[in-house]
Amino acid sequence: MLKKDANPRVSRFWDLYIAKSKCYKTNPVVLHWYVKHVEFYIRSHESRLKTHTAEDVDKYLQVKGRNAHLKDWQFCQIVDALRILFVDVLALPWSAAYPWDDRIAQARSLPSSHASIVRQPLPVTSPPEGKVASPVHKSSLASIQSKFSSVFEELVCQIRLRNYSIRTEKSYVDWLSRFIIFSKDQHPKTLDAKDIADYLTYLAVTRMVASSTQKQALNAIVFYYKYVLDKTFDDIGDFVSSKRPKRLPVVLSAEEIERLLQQINDPVFNLMASLLYGCGMRLMECVRLRLFDIDFDYQQIWIRNAKGNKDRVSPLPRRLVEPIKKQLEYVKQTHDGDIAEGLGEVFIPTALSKKYPNAAREIGWQFCFPSRRISLDPRTNKARRHHIHENGLQRKIKQAARDAGIAKRVNCHALRHSFATHLLESGYDIRTVQELLGHADVSTTMIYTHVLNKPGISVNSPLDNLRSSD
Repeated sequence: MLKKDANPRVSRFWDLYIAKSKCYKTNPVVLHWYVKHVEFYIRSHESRLKTHTAEDVDKYLQVKGRNAHLKDWQFCQIVDALRILFVDVLALPWSAAYPWDDRIAQARSLPSSHASIVRQPLPVTSPPEGKVASPVHKSSLASIQSKFSSVFEELVCQIRLRNYSIRTEKSYVDWLSRFIIFSKDQHPKTLDAKDIADYLTYLAVTRMVASSTQKQALNAIVFYYKYVLDKTFDDIGDFVSSKRPKRLPVVLSAEEIERLLQQINDPVFNLMASLLYGCGMRLMECVRLRLFDIDFDYQQIWIRNAKGNKDRVSPLPRRLVEPIKKQLEYVKQTHDGDIAEGLGEVFIPTALSKKYPNAAREIGWQFCFPSRRISLDPRTNKARRHHIHENGLQRKIKQAARDAGIAKRVNCHALRHSFATHLLESGYDIRTVQELLGHADVSTTMIYTHVLNKPGISVNSPLDNLRSSD
């Protein structure tokens, strides 16, 4: 830390910085590092702090971000330290509008269980991070998977042979683990249709799970018996079925979409949200876009390895051409900087990485929305720049909906629902919308026609037929 008696102005500066930091109830131990981060920033620039701009902060964070050994929490600490410096101490005009929180959200590393990097030809070594309501503790799941390791290795092998998504894989492993625990740790080979029916009844009656959750459990268990043990249960028997509620998708009006997008100030998140609505993408389809997926000549975007392991094409909105080109230029500059540092790799499928060893460093494979910092791949320990974590966009859209005064339950998928509904309102046929959404069955797309039908809208309420009391 700079010496307080070195210069009275310097001493007053640090006193002010520490006082401002304490306003945020910063831990004294952490405060010491905040001061260190600001010192490092000052020493890396020769110009006066009051002349610094948002571009100077961006460049500094980019340099820090290339340090593969820098932990997520350390990077976040740097951003917070600089925020206090420029917003609270210096109060520079641009600092209040600078997307400090977005820089933190865009820099989060992907965990080993994340769908983008977990799918490797490795045996199951840890329990999936399921979110299904259940009294079973994760340690119990780990114990079962260790005890019946061959069972789960065979299950994962069959799942990956059929190119199911990693989220399906995690779900199936989770449900089979819970089924074995419910059956008092008996090997699945010794269980029959009645045991499955008993478990499904338990989920509905005791656990009171949703119909979709119960169906997910059934699919997972039947998959194991069908493809691993070569058994089929045409009639599992009687079991209590959870009632599936009929829910219509949340759809925003065109005016609400405009208000929502206006509240997203960060250009990266604004572009991503615009793609969700403009192309009908799912959240992870947008996050995983790579440079070679954008086709400016044919005005289209390739959405690869989507749900069901299918590719599809979506039209590129004309109003997004320039923002996308600007984003891709940023990606290219960032990639050039990574290459100069001896880095530049991204995650690509294992089979391709073996066939084309240099593909991971090629510009076409780079993610359109890269993380703000380099991170170590938790499985291979390689220093790579992954795509940004999807949680940042999810939070940003929900916050934007609140700021725009939209009372509906808005999330990323609501933009996809709105895309489909607005196309049907514009007169496009159901088959075209089905193809753009990537639905395997048109019945899935038909749900949007219920939104258009608006039952009861044309009915006059009897309240309006009453005579006025006046």
